[in-house]
Formats: sequence, structure tokens, C-alpha cells
Amino acid sequence: MPMPLDLTIAIPVRNEEKNLPTCLEAIGPELAKQIVIIDSGSTDRTPEIARAYGADVVDFVWDGKFPKKRNWYLRNHTPKTRWVLFLDADEFLTPAFKAELRQKLQATDGNVGYWLRFTVYFLGKENKGGYFLHKLALFQVGAGEYERIDEDQWSQLDMEIHEHPVLNGPVGMIRSKIDHQDFRGVSYYITKHNDYSSWEAARFLKATADAETARNWTWMQKIKYGLMRTPWLGPVYFLGSFFLMGGFRDGSRGLAFAILKMSYFTQMYCKIREMEAQEKKALKTPTDQEPSGILT
Repeated sequence: MPMPLDLTIAIPVRNEEKNLPTCLEAIGPELAKQIVIIDSGSTDRTPEIARAYGADVVDFVWDGKFPKKRNWYLRNHTPKTRWVLFLDADEFLTPAFKAELRQKLQATDGNVGYWLRFTVYFLGKENKGGYFLHKLALFQVGAGEYERIDEDQWSQLDMEIHEHPVLNGPVGMIRSKIDHQDFRGVSYYITKHNDYSSWEAARFLKATADAETARNWTWMQKIKYGLMRTPWLGPVYFLGSFFLMGGFRDGSRGLAFAILKMSYFTQMYCKIREMEAQEKKALKTPTDQEPSGILT
């Protein structure tokens, strides 16, 4: 029997009773020294399921300020292992990934972190194309933490969403994929992306107001943010998803997936316009506002 890796697997959750059993079963009992569930007040059987699998449960209550869930865990419950892997409850480790993970963490390649690759499931089947999911979610404890974004409770989301860890050292990649498959269905997918689009819209307005931040954008961010004030971002993403990234290979599922992604980016555009209009209205003084038409 192989020895557990010098690794803590941290799984942030809230009401994940549908996904968590499969997630924990896929990890297995011999892979990591510790599995920690960071729970945001679940009202279902999530904590009970976690403890039944031998995982530790840490309760998290967000105060609306920095740090959010992952950084809070790193600061207040710093893992005693050399490595930490942040895994979502709808992400399931495959045998190929676990084998490559052992190889990488037992090597001496000098990397302090690794990008992870994911398969994407939609309507119960694995997508052949349409979207490429990569995350920097495995790194050495103490090598860094998730980037800080001053969002001032934009969306009321208590966990880092699109932030990546900022690490001090070289970063590699594990090529074997993790399965990303949410059992909560399309309704949850749509609700989640409605929240995410609000976050993205608010972050865009904050970022574009800061010249220093804008100077540090990657070329992909420059293209994306250049389109976010136009209604073309959604259609451009649809074309990229369905044609350039091969979503057409999934037939009707790929078409539906690309349409939902287009809807997500179109939501961002609409919310940006709405937020800008509200901000402009709030900045108006009474003398700036249109006459009411009532004579005094």
C-alpha cells in the first residue's frame, strides 16, 4: 500500500451532499495525509457525509471582508503538510491524475505549484470541446495565497471565484485531467453563473478605473475587457466555443453549451451598462437632474 502524500486536500463547500460522496470516494483513503472540508453553514447532510469519510470539518463564517474562504483557511488553519490542493466538491480525481500527482510531488523539479486540467461534463456527458478549464489549485504551503481583489462585497460570494494564487517560484502543469461534473443540474448552473456574471461585471468596472491594473493585463484580458462594454462579447465567445474550441463535435449539447456561455457573457455586458447608469444617476446633484415639470 503506498504511503499518503505530504498533501492536504481542502474542499470548500456549502450544501454539497449530492457531489461530496463521489468527490471523497474518488480521492480515496491513501492519497493524502489530510482531507479538510471548509463548510459555509451547510443546511443539508454535507458535514455528516464528510465526517463519515474521515474528513475534518472546519466551519467558516464570512464577515464580508478580506480574506474569503480559501485565504481564510490558509491563514487560520495553515496545513501542516508541504502541499495543499484546493478541490471543489464537483471535481473528481481520476486514477491517471492521482498517478501523475504522486510522480510530480515526489520529484525534485523545483516547482512550487501546478496548473491542473479538467474535463467538462454537460447534460451528463463529457464534452469533447467547447471550453478548456485550467486552474492553479495545487501549491506548496507558504509559497503564496490567492490574489486580493478589493471587491467591497460586490456579489456576496464568500469564496474566491476567478482569483488565482500568486506564488513565489516556478509553476508546472499536471497534464492528466480531473473530471468536473456537477450533479446539481442545469438550474444550479444557471443560478451560479448569474452570480458570477455580477461579480465579473463589478470587477471589470473596478479594474478599468485603475490605470495601474490595466497596464498589467495579459493580451487575453485586453481582448476580453475591450469587448465587455459591447454586446459583441457574447457572440464572439459563442463562435469561439462552438467553432474554434470544437464545441460542434458535441452536436446539440455543444450548441446548447455555447449558447449558455454566450448568455453568461451577454449578462455581463447588460450588468455593466446597468451599473454604469446607476453610478451616473447616483453622482447627479439635484440641480443636474431633469426638471420634474411641476411649476412652483
